[in-house]
Amino acid sequence: MIKRFDASTENFDSSLQTLLSSSDEPDKSVLDTVSQIITDVRARGDEALLEYTNRFDRRSASIESLEISQKDLDSALERIPESLRKNLEHAARRVREFHDKQLQTTWAYEDDAGNVLGQKITPLDRVGVYVPGGKAAYPSSVLMNVIPAHVAGVEEIIMVVPTPDDERNDLVLAAAAIAGVHKVFSIGAQAVAALAYGTKLVPKVDKIVGPGNIYVATAKRQVFGVVGIDMIAGPSEVVIVSDSSANPDWVAMDLFAQAEHDEQASSILITPDEKFIDAVEKSIERLLPEMERAEIIKASLSNNGAMIKVDDLKQAIEIVNIIAPEHLELAVSDPDALLGGIRHAGAIFMGHYSAESLGDYCAGPNHVLPTARTARFSSPLGVYDFQKHSSIIKCSSGSVKDIAETASALARGEGLTAHARSAEFRLNSK
Repeated sequence: MIKRFDASTENFDSSLQTLLSSSDEPDKSVLDTVSQIITDVRARGDEALLEYTNRFDRRSASIESLEISQKDLDSALERIPESLRKNLEHAARRVREFHDKQLQTTWAYEDDAGNVLGQKITPLDRVGVYVPGGKAAYPSSVLMNVIPAHVAGVEEIIMVVPTPDDERNDLVLAAAAIAGVHKVFSIGAQAVAALAYGTKLVPKVDKIVGPGNIYVATAKRQVFGVVGIDMIAGPSEVVIVSDSSANPDWVAMDLFAQAEHDEQASSILITPDEKFIDAVEKSIERLLPEMERAEIIKASLSNNGAMIKVDDLKQAIEIVNIIAPEHLELAVSDPDALLGGIRHAGAIFMGHYSAESLGDYCAGPNHVLPTARTARFSSPLGVYDFQKHSSIIKCSSGSVKDIAETASALARGEGLTAHARSAEFRLNSK
């Protein structure tokens, strides 16, 4: 079911690249469909938004009914079981506690000449959060996307969530109530266009965040530049580095936890212990029939799963840095010894008890992570994604000489006389 590789073989590098080359790039029909929807919503506003919502989600809604009221959110919070409410609130507290530590504030310093230099930190005015709805409902995504925006100080947070067949998910709406969303609209992927350009019903936002299907991801890609976006998320990924101290049942289940997302998810085990690979394979065979999503897990492991035998843990980390996984589990006896060598990973789970699933829900760090090797240059979603930085430069007649002379010389070197004279006016002023 799951491919096995040996890193010492001659063709391993090409095999690894083949494994990593599976692409979630949309085909032309998806691109064309999304482009048409964006153009239509931009031109016709709420009229087009309503038409697409009723068509795609099999509804007979009016434009007014697309907004979900605060009363509806509060009612959903009251309807869910008390235990679920307490766990949502517990997760929200942990997520906020972690993100509170990311908050950046305005700073400045005075250089030797007396010039004041710094940065002004300002929250975005309004952001849009896309949340999957219907059967694929993720209240955890509400918390992970909304709470950092609140911590950053965003004034208005707009959430959009599809409700196919008018099916509202109480857990998602309850999470919105707990997280403090300001407005909610029951709209699917076409909402990306509405958030980017604004309609009479849906306010225009400055940034769109949140996961979605290929249509949502494609729409975010196409409106980028008109608004900011968090990232283009691909299929979920986990790499588990283990030694003989790991429990094969735990490792198998952690592989399942990624594989059950969908058939395109990637689950990879890397270990220097070939007998441990055999043990994990036996665990997979024994535990898979117990899984509710067994067919999805089986397809995912077969399509994109791998078990890689390496010479030692040093080589394992070298391969990790090539893969640059969304999630990395260090299921080894001494994870701290490996941490320093890791350069590229979205989130790093240290030790046998730090299951990736804990990070998905309530550990505290954000579960919106870079996929498809973008951890080489991207970071998890955080408070910093909802803040922007303005540079501060304050010079006086007494302090400007030090930098005006340099600015003038460099400007003349570039042939930009007006730049040079602008600096020289300040230099020669009395």
